[in-house]
Amino acid sequence: MTGRTIEELAVGDAATLTRAVTPEIIQEYVSASGDANPVHSDAAFAASTRFGRIIAPGMLTGGLVSAVIGTTLPGPGTIYLSQELRFLKPVYVGDVITTRVVVEEVVRERNRLRLKTACTNQDGEVVLDGEAWVMPSKVHVEYEAPRPGRDRWEGRSYTYVPAALAAQVTSLWLATGLAMTNEAFRLCRPASRQSAPEVDPVRP
Repeated sequence: MTGRTIEELAVGDAATLTRAVTPEIIQEYVSASGDANPVHSDAAFAASTRFGRIIAPGMLTGGLVSAVIGTTLPGPGTIYLSQELRFLKPVYVGDVITTRVVVEEVVRERNRLRLKTACTNQDGEVVLDGEAWVMPSKVHVEYEAPRPGRDRWEGRSYTYVPAALAAQVTSLWLATGLAMTNEAFRLCRPASRQSAPEVDPVRP
């Protein structure tokens, strides 16, 4: 992913993202957000509403706007300042939503962008529109996402240390006998960890 600075952006720049709305995506959002409104998860209840069937949470659709801003335009390193949204039509399971973000205004002296944001369904109907103000990164960013399965252990390499030390202790004990046991235990003590330097937050 590429995060662009304000110097790399101009009025009219645009980016899009298309995603299908599935029951699994809705359930993941409901679980993560705690939005237990049954119109999003209970087919019998949803059938009794004016919609007649399950609809996606409005902010799930709004989240697609955030996805475009945070990954493509301007991209990684962008800070949200404000977002205005209007929910115009319901989004149903099976809908294919295309999100489009367009640069409407560039305020270079304050490192600010005004963005037009909109989501349309597979029939070309606008289901959501709005406007966002964001602050792009002050430095150009080239970000490569961690390989699958790697990010979940990020920052946890210490979990592998005890096993390595245990193997070293066993080897010492077998080689030198009980006389070296105290030394082996000394080697097992984990080294003090220094706190990582604090990273300054992005400032305007």
